[in-house]
Amino acid sequence: MHSDNSSQRRSARMETSAHAVRTLLEHATTLSLQTGNLLNWGRLSKKCPSAPSEELQDCIRTVLNEWSLKISPELMLELPNTLQCSITEATETINPEEREEMKVSAKLFVSGSSFSSVRDAVSMACSALGVAQLDSVIIAPPPLEDGIDLALEHLQPYWAELENLVQNKKIVAIGTSDLDKSLLEQLYLWAQVKPNSNQVNLASCCVMPPDLTAFAKESDIQLLTHNDPKELLSEASFQEAIKESVQDLQVNEWTPLWLLRYSVIVKSRGIIKSKGYILQAKRNPFT
Repeated sequence: MHSDNSSQRRSARMETSAHAVRTLLEHATTLSLQTGNLLNWGRLSKKCPSAPSEELQDCIRTVLNEWSLKISPELMLELPNTLQCSITEATETINPEEREEMKVSAKLFVSGSSFSSVRDAVSMACSALGVAQLDSVIIAPPPLEDGIDLALEHLQPYWAELENLVQNKKIVAIGTSDLDKSLLEQLYLWAQVKPNSNQVNLASCCVMPPDLTAFAKESDIQLLTHNDPKELLSEASFQEAIKESVQDLQVNEWTPLWLLRYSVIVKSRGIIKSKGYILQAKRNPFT
């Protein structure tokens, strides 16, 4: 009987928290979500490694569910425009005394067409990790409409934002992802701050293209590999993740703006100390 009561209480609490999240998301216009250090998740994480996009959807659901259980009455009274969702116990900043021993890297996926996303993402990553600058940021190509090929003009506004952050000492080195030799060369010739790396998806080519390898070598660009899908966080997959956590919400009003994945590595040992995701989404109410 006792266990029945406790499970009833738990389901009542979950129902109340689901209602609270729905109310907050119906009033907010911006959602900032942080996983904190995934290595600290313990019981929250699935043991088997999954594909990058599955891991991400799982993270979004888990953060919303955990955060919903800790919503304060004050927050319900305030109904803020910007919601900050995170798992408090997973949050972990870098000890300033150990900063020199760590390499902080990030990969940025921009979904919207707002170039200030680059600034916002880097600023939020720095404050989440308690650092003044990131050692390296790689930007994934912005998603384009079907039938449009990626060209230099699509990259330039985002690259200019990254260059600005390098000049302001917020980032040390910047890199690209999925550029072929022709596009990498065009960017290299145009850019003030040159790319120091370019990621290649080995699913699309098992061997590095020889022209890309030769150009990278002469231009001192490091070629790295990755296994991210073309779009790590699509609008549909983001909405699906929210829908599974928050019933009866107009999820199609919410669209992701950007997603940043970071890792903190102990330089001398090559061990990952911390890794996580930060994302921002906005709500466009239907009128």
